[in-house]
Amino acid sequence: MTYNLTAPCHFGLEKTLSFELRRAGGENITASDGRVDFTGDESVIAKANITCSVAERIGIVLASFEAKTFDDIFCRLRGLPIEEYAGRNDKIHIVKGHSLNSALTSIPAIQRTMKKAFVLRMQEKYHIGTLPETGSVLPIHFLLMKNKMTVTLDTSGVGLHKRGYRSRSNAAPIKETLAAGLVDLARVRSGDIVIDPFCGSGTILIEAAMKAANIAPGLNRTFAAAEWSFSDRKVWENAFEEARAAVKKDCGFRAFGYDIDREAVALTRDNAWKAGVDRFITAEQRAIRDFTKPMDKAKIITNPPYAERMGETSEAHEIYRTMGKRFLPRGENELYIITSDPEFESLFGEKAARNRKLYNGMLMCRFYSYC
Repeated sequence: MTYNLTAPCHFGLEKTLSFELRRAGGENITASDGRVDFTGDESVIAKANITCSVAERIGIVLASFEAKTFDDIFCRLRGLPIEEYAGRNDKIHIVKGHSLNSALTSIPAIQRTMKKAFVLRMQEKYHIGTLPETGSVLPIHFLLMKNKMTVTLDTSGVGLHKRGYRSRSNAAPIKETLAAGLVDLARVRSGDIVIDPFCGSGTILIEAAMKAANIAPGLNRTFAAAEWSFSDRKVWENAFEEARAAVKKDCGFRAFGYDIDREAVALTRDNAWKAGVDRFITAEQRAIRDFTKPMDKAKIITNPPYAERMGETSEAHEIYRTMGKRFLPRGENELYIITSDPEFESLFGEKAARNRKLYNGMLMCRFYSYC
């Protein structure tokens, strides 16, 4: 069976995600701001969940319709064949959604209406008075924008940024999916050297190592759809087996992380071990003022402190000036820096070859490339 699918991502990473979905077997790929729509069968769903590094989740589009009243929602979902996905013992879980510029604004009321419609449908189709809800959980998301409602069945469960290696993090960590996007934009390859002088919890270094060694980001976690009653377990087993076979065991990649915070360094080492890439990564305590350029050509990819995160503009600006003194002239090295500060280039001391607009959470940033 072919499904209509959708995958949200960080604004600015749509092209990267489109490539990853195509590689997973997705077809009819169309990108819009912060999401990519595509089609595929269960094999594509499994491969996309396991291998996509920048997708936030993979969803099956159940319905898209105009909804100005609660009756619009109830009637449309009451007629939706949800029994094709949910068994008689399964639980429909309406995840908190969003309403933007629409007549209906109460999220709890929308959730109740959706749940009621699905429950009545299942009671009718399975000829039961009360749903046991003891089986698999089917998370359903919704987005109501300008009175158009889109309802999706979440195949991922826990967000795809949860790789399983970062149970703890430092203050203001970069999200795994955004870090993977930066690594992709920097074109990290298996023979590269990557350096992060503000490594924090090691996310950029770990995502770079995983990409270099072709380690699928979802290789060590579970997914909601793999447990559903209508899913083919063999399809998921094959997708995991294919991802394991694709890992590069003789990868020559090396990464070095530095941070002024001793606990951050320890956290980087711990997270790298959990991710299975500790053999590639060396982490040491070192302030940016003590940074020295590498002897060999390297890619410096970093997420330095922002004034918005630190609460002190002057301190952040001094760090950017110090970065310029330590990184420039860059020689053969490539520099990739993400920050929200519009004055970064003048403080750093050199205009970037190009910059790309990205969002770190709700914060609009620029990804500056010096290469």
